[in-house]
Amino acid sequence: MSGAPPPASSGAPLSASYGPLALLHTSPAHIPVFDALRDEDHPGLDMRHLVAEELLARARCEGPDAVADDVRSLLVAAVADGARAVLCTCSTIGAVAEGADAGVPVLRVDRPMAAAAVAAGPRVVVLATVASTLEPTVALVEEEARRAGRPVEVRTVLVDGAWDLFEAGDRDGCARAVAEAADAVTDADAIVLAQASMTPAQELTSTTIPVLSSPRPGLAAAASTAERQPQPG
Repeated sequence: MSGAPPPASSGAPLSASYGPLALLHTSPAHIPVFDALRDEDHPGLDMRHLVAEELLARARCEGPDAVADDVRSLLVAAVADGARAVLCTCSTIGAVAEGADAGVPVLRVDRPMAAAAVAAGPRVVVLATVASTLEPTVALVEEEARRAGRPVEVRTVLVDGAWDLFEAGDRDGCARAVAEAADAVTDADAIVLAQASMTPAQELTSTTIPVLSSPRPGLAAAASTAERQPQPG
């Protein structure tokens, strides 16, 4: 199901009767991040994690559309297993997931972040550690700008070498590289960290420009959506 998610929840605890919310990841590193956010902001939210690392590898080589059928199959399986909403945490395949007809709302984690970037001002810089994320993230920011009726100028920065550090298990080194790239940005109203894996860099930056990441607002929107869905039966 495509389109923007409903407004994010206020962060009030959810009843255990709400959910379950399925999360589709392309890295197992996201699981503890979203579990921690759930515990902090949405205690009682029933979350189930799906990890399909091969989707990102294929999407990087062949383009996101190449994995559309596989993404839809995973989403349909999640729904069959009881998911009442799905959050895709991978920005590269987010548009493909959001556009899939899975029978329940499917949200991309970076949409609330993109909306916040547009609200911050017309000059948006998108940082990514993999090139395949740049185009879908730029398209999303431009979509949110059209939705809001605001002008936007989007520039992109690929943080060379950062993804290699991440894949090698050097998450701190990746975060430092991203933070350095963010601090080098000038003439911007907002800096978007295009991938959820880049979030730790947010705490390492010294720039006065707002640096936005996706996991917390994305999970808030998905939790609100799961809460709104009718219980089965």
